[in-house]
Amino acid sequence: MGAFEYTAVDNAGKQHKGVLEGDTAKQVRQLLREKRLLPLSVNESAKQESSRQSSFSLGSGLSSTDLSILTRQLATLVQSGMPLEESLAAIGEQSENSRMKSIVLGVRARVREGFSLADGLNDFPRAFPDIYRSTVDAGEQSGHLDAVLERLADYTESRQELSQTVRNAMIYPAVLMGFCLLIITLMMAYVVPKVVGVFTNTGQELPVPTAILIATSDFVQNWGWLLAIMLVAAGFGFMRLLKVPELRKRFDQFVLRLPVVGRIVRGINTARFTRTFSIMTGSGVPILEGLRISGAVITSAPMREAVEEAALRIREGAPIGASLAKSRQFPPLCIHLISSGEASGELENMLGKAAGQQEREMNGLISTLLNILEPAMIIFMGIIVLGIVVALLLPIFEMNKLVL
Repeated sequence: MGAFEYTAVDNAGKQHKGVLEGDTAKQVRQLLREKRLLPLSVNESAKQESSRQSSFSLGSGLSSTDLSILTRQLATLVQSGMPLEESLAAIGEQSENSRMKSIVLGVRARVREGFSLADGLNDFPRAFPDIYRSTVDAGEQSGHLDAVLERLADYTESRQELSQTVRNAMIYPAVLMGFCLLIITLMMAYVVPKVVGVFTNTGQELPVPTAILIATSDFVQNWGWLLAIMLVAAGFGFMRLLKVPELRKRFDQFVLRLPVVGRIVRGINTARFTRTFSIMTGSGVPILEGLRISGAVITSAPMREAVEEAALRIREGAPIGASLAKSRQFPPLCIHLISSGEASGELENMLGKAAGQQEREMNGLISTLLNILEPAMIIFMGIIVLGIVVALLLPIFEMNKLVL
């Protein structure tokens, strides 16, 4: 019995979408007709997911929040002694997310056919990343799936928290900056022309700040739309250029050299790498395979290449810490903890400590930057508004001098 995604309409013409379990698509269509629904399309979940991968889709898979919730629920149910098939069925039934329900029931269908959980997850590679599938596979082979799922749940939750912290740090400045630019644009396009029009009609020579303000206002009114289009086109072109490997590497190298931004990017990628490598090591995944998967979660090209080069040295028998240290892409404290864990036989624990240290450091740094950025943005907006007000008042002051 498999899981099938369906689209159907009722007698009133209202469309319904959902997931049903059945042996064949024909049986699912019959079940829909018994519910007085006219089936429009019925597709097996795994095949439907494959079609999404081969076509353009805005959604790349389960969100980090959905994945962390799913993993925690599955770990809790399996540890309680509930069979894997029943655990997946319970998660699928209570899920309100149709995409998540379809995926979970699709995995359950594979498990019911006698396949392993890892094989079921392999049918949905966009929903479950390499680290997830490899960790589950290692847990099943070692016979400790419950413990591995618990460790994986902790990992997905910490990853989700770190991603949420980064998103929150980026959202506030972006919204505040956008709001500032919107106010300034509205003032330059609508408020300033009406006020300055009084001075231009008098024919007197205007102060330099006022003349600059008028010229800027005219440019925004006449060419503002073109400037907006050029900025959007430049942003789109820049993103396209970053898809070229060599250009992306140079850009990432430039970012890593920046004083504060580079430190944040390096710290976040180090935390991702060490946390993932810790999970891989603790789950029994071979070191080289764990390095490959852990390196894939790094977004910075130079740091990712450093892991790949380190893997080649480790394959030849070199220590992990020394191999990673040669690139000088990772913080010295992180390298020291890895070398210490490798020497003492506690590599998993030391990798976890390195990840925790980097996460705490990045959280503190991001919080400090936000505390500085908030008043800085307000001051910036105040200076701009003050400049506009001064430019508007200067002609009035000069007119008063002439009257006196």
